[in-house]
Amino acid sequence: MRGFAAQVKAVLVFTLLILGAASFFVQAQFTPKEIAQRPEWENFLKTAEIVSSKEIGEGVTKPYKLHLKKGDIEKDAAWKNPSGWQQGFWEGWQYEIAAYRMDKLIGLNMIPPYIEREFKGQKGALSLWAESKTSLLKMMEQGIKIPPAAADQTEKMKYVTRAFDSLIANEDRTQQNVLFTEDWRTILIDHSRSFRCTKECTEKLMFGSNGLKRTSEGRPFLFRQLPRAFVEKVRALTYTNVQSAVGPYLTDEEIKAIIIRKDLLLKEIEGMIKEKGEDKVLY
Repeated sequence: MRGFAAQVKAVLVFTLLILGAASFFVQAQFTPKEIAQRPEWENFLKTAEIVSSKEIGEGVTKPYKLHLKKGDIEKDAAWKNPSGWQQGFWEGWQYEIAAYRMDKLIGLNMIPPYIEREFKGQKGALSLWAESKTSLLKMMEQGIKIPPAAADQTEKMKYVTRAFDSLIANEDRTQQNVLFTEDWRTILIDHSRSFRCTKECTEKLMFGSNGLKRTSEGRPFLFRQLPRAFVEKVRALTYTNVQSAVGPYLTDEEIKAIIIRKDLLLKEIEGMIKEKGEDKVLY
């Protein structure tokens, strides 16, 4: 009887784990299979032969589109190496890699793999080409509407994106770097203007009720709903685990600024819960 009870308990625990994993991956914009393959793609990006290259011609950071080949596998990738002040903004290719590593640390799963790689004798950030159907910019230019069946999910991912950008102090979330797949999953690219550690970016978040970003009418951009799993991952951030994740790509000051913004973000979420109720904010 005890053996049977133990078996039942084991089955229940396993079922709960599976359900928990499933609910977590519902929020992930890369599929579970794609997430599991990230180490392989990181290695591919590091070691594959660069067969051809061309300038993309978009943005101010002059990225390149590279075609890579290793064995029977061929893939496109994007390489960029902005550094220092460019057109009034502080740029850093290393922030692309740090953003991807933060994505993995908190289980965001919205940023394609990035690694460091030399091209034309210079260090830069190389990412797997983000396969997408369209961008938010193209949708607005062409009047493309999000299908009703995908509206709730894309709206939720908009709020998750704002919360993540607030955490990493990304001051350049444009319509051009929010991508949508064929099945309307949201993919994020371009984070070379992130991880600010100025006084302004450690006293206020980019988004939220008191955020730095505002509409043309002066209204704040809010993140109205957030996944519980995301919030708990943010809550668990420490200087040590962030430093371990981002490695040499962020300075001590930049890591400390993340932890300060973590507290600001959690305070913002607590205020939202107090005002609207936990069931209206977290899911």
